[in-house]
Amino acid sequence: MSKVVLITGGSSGIGKSIGEFLSKKDYLVYGTSRNPDNYTNSLFPLVALDVTDNNSIMKCIEEVVKVCGKIDILINNAGAGITGPIEEIPEVEIKRNFETNFFGPINVIKAVLPQMRKQNSGLIINVTSIAGYMGLPYRGIYSASKGALELLTEAFRMEIKDFNINMTNVAPGDFATNIAAGRYHAPIIDGSPYQKVYKKTLNLMNEHVDSGKDPNIMAKIIFKIIETKNPKGHYKVGEFMQKFSIVLKRILPDKLYEKMLMNHYKL
Repeated sequence: MSKVVLITGGSSGIGKSIGEFLSKKDYLVYGTSRNPDNYTNSLFPLVALDVTDNNSIMKCIEEVVKVCGKIDILINNAGAGITGPIEEIPEVEIKRNFETNFFGPINVIKAVLPQMRKQNSGLIINVTSIAGYMGLPYRGIYSASKGALELLTEAFRMEIKDFNINMTNVAPGDFATNIAAGRYHAPIIDGSPYQKVYKKTLNLMNEHVDSGKDPNIMAKIIFKIIETKNPKGHYKVGEFMQKFSIVLKRILPDKLYEKMLMNHYKL
């Protein structure tokens, strides 16, 4: 029987590309969306799921298991962007972002682990971000939520090894998706001390996404990870300099690395 893959956030962007690629490789793919009825042309079934709602999570897992009898691979892809000066982002938006990017994946993992333990097998792939390896200006909350998921995965991997379940992170850089349109953007406030610099940085970030790599590259990497017998803990996918920036953070003095980032964002 084909392996069953559940992809959160599978209706568009990276999740959709992964689902379509794996479907062509004879995996039985289920994606999720908060409103699956809005996507009638999906190449694979979409199940209703809101990662911020535990009842919705349990219902989704139960539905897939009822139909397929198992879930071999969970890809925690659903996420939300957020930009703005940390001082000016409303607390409710900060909490909402962590609910989607951090607590949501935790709760989906918790819901699927009993089934994977029952199977004595499973693979969980958490889609994080290269931004999660460093605090980026005007993306600090996003960096923090994705960085938290990176560290959580490291701990989780050790806790679930005895159950023959593996977990890994895949951190993408900039890809050409609709993430910029779905981000929460803190408003550019007239007279704010951050007004000019935030506006300039926001435009730069959107340009990076618009000129990003083809999301099918992520799909191919995910496929290779699934086909790997014992995946490692971290994978980075993106432009050379995006990945190299993580190496530089490890080896450069803090002030020099900070200066490099500020130069990049023209701050």
